[in-house]
Amino acid sequence: MKVYKKEGNVLQILCFPDEEVEKGDYLLIEEPKAGKALIAQVIDVQFANVPGILEELLRSSPDGGNIEGADFDPLEIAPHITYIQDSRLLICKVRASVNNGQLSPSKSWFPSRSRSVVKKLPVSRLLEAIQARGELPIVLGETKEGSQLVIDASSLDGRLNIVTGKKETGKSHLSKLLVLSLVQYGASVVVFDLNGEYAGLGYSSDGARNAYYHRIHVLTPGRNFKLMLGQLKLRVILSILVHALHLPGTSAREFRHIWKTLKEKNELTLYALGEAIRNWRCNIHVRDALFSRYYALVNSGIFTDNPSEASSLEEFLFKTREKGGAVVVNLRDTSSIDRQIMVEYVLGKLVELLSNWRLRAVFLFAEEAHLYLRETYWDDIVTRMRHFGIFTTFITNQPDSIRSSIYRQADNIFLFNFTNENDLEAVSKATRVDAETVKSIVRDLPPRHCLVLGRAVKDFPMVVKVRSLDVKAMGRTRLFFEKRADLLEKVTVPLEELSKASG
Repeated sequence: MKVYKKEGNVLQILCFPDEEVEKGDYLLIEEPKAGKALIAQVIDVQFANVPGILEELLRSSPDGGNIEGADFDPLEIAPHITYIQDSRLLICKVRASVNNGQLSPSKSWFPSRSRSVVKKLPVSRLLEAIQARGELPIVLGETKEGSQLVIDASSLDGRLNIVTGKKETGKSHLSKLLVLSLVQYGASVVVFDLNGEYAGLGYSSDGARNAYYHRIHVLTPGRNFKLMLGQLKLRVILSILVHALHLPGTSAREFRHIWKTLKEKNELTLYALGEAIRNWRCNIHVRDALFSRYYALVNSGIFTDNPSEASSLEEFLFKTREKGGAVVVNLRDTSSIDRQIMVEYVLGKLVELLSNWRLRAVFLFAEEAHLYLRETYWDDIVTRMRHFGIFTTFITNQPDSIRSSIYRQADNIFLFNFTNENDLEAVSKATRVDAETVKSIVRDLPPRHCLVLGRAVKDFPMVVKVRSLDVKAMGRTRLFFEKRADLLEKVTVPLEELSKASG
């Protein structure tokens, strides 16, 4: 390999046919005598545009060379022409420089064309140089060369993370891996599980209980998780009424008076609240507004007056403080309104416990958050709640549903395959990496392969095949033809027949 051209942060390397280089690979461009080097990543591979190649290709036979006669090549230049035709140009992004063995983010050093030596840099060696492993290692999977890609769990601590990709590429699988790894290191995790995919984290693939069974707490609203009104603070219930049920401001003021009156009498129950609204002296439109929200609370099934049915979110969260654990809020069979009620309650309770230092910090995983988080919550979770100790990971297959301001603040991004230009454009707004890298590498990623960006890999983009997990598969797409292979065999056309048909 030879240095051909450098324009700004883009380095072009001439690569010959016998050298195997692919997108995502790292190269080391060094001058041994100078003690300096550049670390660059291949983001695209093109054919070298050598003058005369087009004419030479046009002279070749269109049907593969089946022309009668004998080739006459007295100077034996045909192999050299073929060698030149197959030469490639590597488009690379400079990631860092090395000066006397010290890694530096500076990229200003200019390599020599004649004296520099270009060679592949193994990912394992690069990971050792940037010390990505840390004291709390999380094995994400394998790189293309077969080495393990390990990140430090502390790189997720206090950070905003985004996991995104199109359907069935492995987003939720990676999220489960991160959840179990954080639990293993004693972290408290809360998961908003939209599709019931995390309910099986406490079981191995054969259905037996695994080592995490007693640390995974699955809460299904209206079933094994119900609340009494007396457990709620006024601020939390008002947040539910105003933001989830859209109670007008005038009615909210009247509700505040009703709540305080019932609390003074120690009668904070559903029945007492309904009677208080019925007998409250106020405008008839205000009373109707309060009644409609009251019945929404009753019909949600989340609230109860029976102490034996009531649960306590604090109880489950406190169980995670000692040895780590995850509280999975299963929102699979809940309506959109009930979903918003539950989310408002959980977030309000988390802020309450964290602000009083009854919890140290919580890692929040939000699946398809755009379906239940109100617009004003995006910036609220990223900024204000971050200071309380809520560290969020958004998981979505619709990257354009996340605001561009969120991408710009993201510390770690785990990108799976995207081919849609709009999706790629939305993701490329992240500040942790350049848009060209995202658009070029992500579109060619196979399933279960992920491009890791951000602090977890010290801003050196890495492609990894996410390792498998021995947990019970939940939330998998139900297929009609899954067990009807006999029908598929009948319609399978051999490749040879297709070749004959096209010939």
